[in-house]
Amino acid sequence: MTDAVLPRGLRRVRKAAARFTTPLLPDDYLLLLNPLWSVRELRGRVVKVVPETADAATLVIRPGLGWSFDHRPGQYVGIGVEVEGRFHWRSYSLTSEPRRDRRHISITVKAMPEGFLSRHLVDGVGPGTVVRLALPQGEFVLPDPPPERLLFLTAGSGITPIMAMLRTLDRRDTVTDVVLVHSAPRDGDVIFADELDALSARHPSLRVQLHLTGEHGRLTPDGLAEYCPDWRERSTWACGPEAMLDEAEDLWESAGRGAALHVERFSASLRGGEAEGGTVTFVRRGSAATSSGDGDTTVDIDGATTLLDAGEQAGLDLPYGCRMGICHTCTVGLRSGSVRDLRDGTERRGDPDTPAERIQTCITAAAGDCVLEI
Repeated sequence: MTDAVLPRGLRRVRKAAARFTTPLLPDDYLLLLNPLWSVRELRGRVVKVVPETADAATLVIRPGLGWSFDHRPGQYVGIGVEVEGRFHWRSYSLTSEPRRDRRHISITVKAMPEGFLSRHLVDGVGPGTVVRLALPQGEFVLPDPPPERLLFLTAGSGITPIMAMLRTLDRRDTVTDVVLVHSAPRDGDVIFADELDALSARHPSLRVQLHLTGEHGRLTPDGLAEYCPDWRERSTWACGPEAMLDEAEDLWESAGRGAALHVERFSASLRGGEAEGGTVTFVRRGSAATSSGDGDTTVDIDGATTLLDAGEQAGLDLPYGCRMGICHTCTVGLRSGSVRDLRDGTERRGDPDTPAERIQTCITAAAGDCVLEI
C-alpha cells in the first residue's frame, strides 16, 4: 500500500511527523497503538464470525487505513492469515455491500476438504484476529443500471459474489426480473438460505430455484430449461465449480449466446493445453549456479503439473497465495529454460545472461528443462 490511497490530510500529518520519528517511521509508533493504522500494508480485524452452514461461515472484517469502501458487488478480495508463523493468502468474493456507513466488509468461506486455509478461516479464526488484505479486484460485476432480465446460475460457494449483487439490488430497490438457479447437495448446504427466502418474499420479481444434487444429480441443460425456460433471453452471471462453468460456456456458445454469459471461477482455468514437461531445477536466489548444485533441488515433471505443485512435491516451501494466477504471491525468477502458461499456452523463456524473468509458478508448467530462482 502507498501513501496515495490515504486521505490528503493524513498524508500531510504523516509527512510532518516523520521529521520527529527518524530513523523510524511514524507507522512504527502508530502500530503500537492500533495495528489497523499501518500504511505499509492494508490490514483488517475480524469482528465477528457468523456460521452459515455446517462447513461455511461469514467473516465480518473492519478494514484499516487505505480501504475506501468503493468496491463493486461481485468483486473479490485477497486475505492473508498468519498460521504457524507464515502468512497464507487466498482470494474470496466480498459478500457485503459497498457501504461506507457500516465500516465493515464481509467474506463468506466454505471449508473445502483439501483446503488448508479455508478450513482454518471457518474453524480457527475468531473475533480480534488481525489479517492482511489486498484491495478488491475483478470484473464479475453488473452494469449500472442492471439488465431488465437476469439469470444467476450458481453452485456451492458460487453464491457468494451473487449475494453481494442481490443485497445491493435489494438496497437500491432495483431488483428487476431475476431468476436464481442454485445447486447444493442438500437443503442444509444452501448458504444464505433464510436470506434468499426473505429476498424472494420481498421482491416478487425475484425467483429462487434450488436444485438439490443429492436428490436429482447434477444440473443438466434440460434441468436448467425447466427452472428457467427463457434462459437464452437473459443476461447471465454464473459462478461455481469448474465443470459446471465449462458446461455452461459450451451450452451458451452452442446457443449463440456466448456474449450473454459472464463467468467467475474460483480456480484458474487451465485450458491452454499441456506443456512438454522437463527437468526443473530450483536454485536459491543469489546462487551463481544455472544447473543443479549444492543446495539446489531438481525434479522431473510432466507438462500438466504446475511448477508450484512440482516444488511442493519435492519438499520445497515455496510462496503461494490464491493458486489461480491472481495475487502473484507465487512469483519467482525464471533463470533459464522455458515454461508455459497453462491458461492460454503462452511460452516464456529465460535468458541466463539477463536478470531472471518473473513467472507465476501456480499457473505455469515446464516446457523443457528450466532453472527457477527461489
